[in-house]
Amino acid sequence: MRKIAIYGKGGIGKSTTTSNLSAALASLGQRVLQIGCDPKADSTKNLMGGARIPTVLDQIIAKGAELKLEDIIFESNTSVLCCEAGGPAPGVGCAGRGIISAFEKLEELKAYETYKPDIILYDVLGDVVCGGFAMPIRGGYAREVYIVSSGEMMSLYAACNISKAIDNFKDRGYARLSGLILNSKNIENEETIVRQALPEIGTEIIQVIPRCGEIQTAEHGGMTVFEAFNEGDSKMREVYLELAKKILAQEVPEEKSAASDKPTSRRQGLASALRRGR
Repeated sequence: MRKIAIYGKGGIGKSTTTSNLSAALASLGQRVLQIGCDPKADSTKNLMGGARIPTVLDQIIAKGAELKLEDIIFESNTSVLCCEAGGPAPGVGCAGRGIISAFEKLEELKAYETYKPDIILYDVLGDVVCGGFAMPIRGGYAREVYIVSSGEMMSLYAACNISKAIDNFKDRGYARLSGLILNSKNIENEETIVRQALPEIGTEIIQVIPRCGEIQTAEHGGMTVFEAFNEGDSKMREVYLELAKKILAQEVPEEKSAASDKPTSRRQGLASALRRGR
């Protein structure tokens, strides 16, 4: 079972990327479980016809000991299993703790043993640095991490911070950073800027996702491009399929990662790369 976390700055297109990746993997015959790890609970809505599914936390409150897996895991039209951790209302409680509680409940109900997914995708907000949002990597749930970023400065800073968090946990045998997904925003010299920042982030670009109206068209209908467009009628289907195949071809990390050194002055080097790209 592959366990993959997708991190990125809020608003960067992380959930859109994850949902289309899930649909692409499913089309290749993989049994995929996508778990949204954001209090907004909107990771899976484009897989579920634009609808927001009940969250684990809401269902724990509503059903208590009567809670069943079918109350929190739903199958999309593209055969992707969907789950949303959820979180407290804004300004009330700890969203990170909500993720931890959701993961504990999924384990208690033996979700992974029951559904036997080939791949689990954790869609995780990357702006927040508290332990709860680090849970997919800190708790050993995910073995591989991909970062979604554009060439925008704050997106790259978030990517650098996420990489630093992964580096902090690597000696405990947790997750490995496996690549960066460039979700293009069509800013000037975007790919050049990102490539100059890669040494500080400590990874390589695994896929460039071009900015394309097909994605907005699909999202307006509450769909991924795999539902919105027929095979052969969508270039974005091919882009996400290419990403899925690259991920499937990646070597799965061993249980214990070897220690390595990384640059200590990430922000200084990253800012320099951004200036050079302009």
